[in-house]
Parts: sequence; structure tokens; C-alpha cells
Amino acid sequence: MSFLVLLLAVWIEKFSALRHRIQRDGGWVRELHKLEVSPRLANRPWLILVILVLLPVALLGLLLVVLEPVAYGLMALPVHLLVVIYSLGRGDLLAGLGPFRDAWRREDLQAAAHVAKRDLDICADSGEQLLERVQGHLLWEAYQSFFAVIFWYFLLGPVAALSYRLLALAEEHGQNLAVVERAAQLRHAFDWVPVRLLAASFALVGNFVAVSRVMLHELLNWNISAAQLIEKVGLVAGEIPAPVVGPDGINSLDRIWELLLRAAVLWYAGFALWTVLP
Repeated sequence: MSFLVLLLAVWIEKFSALRHRIQRDGGWVRELHKLEVSPRLANRPWLILVILVLLPVALLGLLLVVLEPVAYGLMALPVHLLVVIYSLGRGDLLAGLGPFRDAWRREDLQAAAHVAKRDLDICADSGEQLLERVQGHLLWEAYQSFFAVIFWYFLLGPVAALSYRLLALAEEHGQNLAVVERAAQLRHAFDWVPVRLLAASFALVGNFVAVSRVMLHELLNWNISAAQLIEKVGLVAGEIPAPVVGPDGINSLDRIWELLLRAAVLWYAGFALWTVLP
């Protein structure tokens, strides 16, 4: 059922607006802010995460335990699908890059810097640095929005996928520094395996030798963040040249996207093979 859910999730994401109707975080974020300023909980970040992350996933797990035996698991299928869609990243990654791509193609660095700050929350001291950060943004957002979620769903089911997204929301929207730090620590642990698996996938669909050189030093490095690792590996795997202004710079983003698509196909092929094996 996991592979079917992943196929349906991709189809719905590409051809339906259902994802945007499901991904409503306003109520959860309001509760997060309310608990962060509560006199009883403000200094107890772990308890806040227990209430807003552990409790919802525990309730989800209980619901699935009840539904799984019914009708050979068919009653649980919609729940799996809704949870996976909710757990995917927010926004449209390619659409968000559109204004930046247009400005960069025109070689309008001032407009590119403006839309990068407005749409991507990215600032830089130079045009070259700006493009490098946008390239890193594309790799990181694709990883955390899609690859990390489908990895944990396929491995441990919807409970793990939902846990990852709720931790990401706590890190992104938290206003209490202690809560943000604890959520980031847990998310770092969640990211450790899937980001290295994606790096290995880049080696298979990109420049194997260059990726191997990077991973030789970073494979067991606990201190490097997932964003840093996936950027380093993605750029060498795709053989991305030095940043340049104009259409050639946009071509580097296209090459990164093609690398991500090849890795996604590889993952789905692996999931399919694992599903049919006895």
C-alpha cells in the first residue's frame, strides 16, 4: 500500500489543488505560539513538543491501529494519503523561483536580489553569491519537501512522515528559541539517514567520482547540517559551473532540477522493487 500511496501523492500534487486545501497550518501554529508564551510551559520546550508533535502522531497511530484490520486496510488508505500530502513541503518550489529566474535571465541583479529576498528570504553580498544560495535553496527545499517525507513514510509509515513535518513547522514558526532549538535537534536526527541516501542517489545519477570525494569526508560527520551536505553534494553531482549572470546561470538551476528528477525516479524504482520482492 505504501508504494500506491506514494504514486497517488505525486499524481495529486502535480494535477490537483487538493494539496493546498489540506496543508492548512494556521490552527497548529496558533497553538504553538499560545503554548510558547504560556507561563506554565514557556520554560519547558520539550513538553511543548510533546503536546504539539508527539500527541498528534500518537493519535494518528491509534487511528491507524483501529483502521488497518478493516477491509484489508482499505479504510486506512485515505488516511495514509491525506497524511503524506499534508507532510509534503509547503508552496510550489518551481513557481516560487519563477520571478528570480526571469530577473536573472535579464541580467537585472537588483531585481533578482529583490525577488530573492521577497519570495525566498535569501540575501547575498554579490550576484554570484546570490545564485549560489538560490541553488542551495533549490536542493534543500526539494529534499525537505519531498525526499525526506517519502523516505520516512516508506520506512515507518505516516506517523514518521507527520512527525517530520510537525518538527519542521515548529522549527520554522517557533518564536521561543528553546523550542526552535529542540525541534532543530530532533529534525537533524531525522535528516541524518535520508540526506545521505539522497547523496548516494546523486552519485548514481550524477558525477559518481566527485560525490564520492565529498562523502568520503562527510559520511559520518554528525555536525554538518542536512542543508549544507545536500548543497555540497548536489553541486558536484550535477557538475554545476561557477555562477554567471544571464541564461547560463538559469541553466544551472535547470541542471539541478534534472538531477533531482533523476534521483526521484531512482527512489521510486527502488521502492517498487522493494515492494515486489518477497
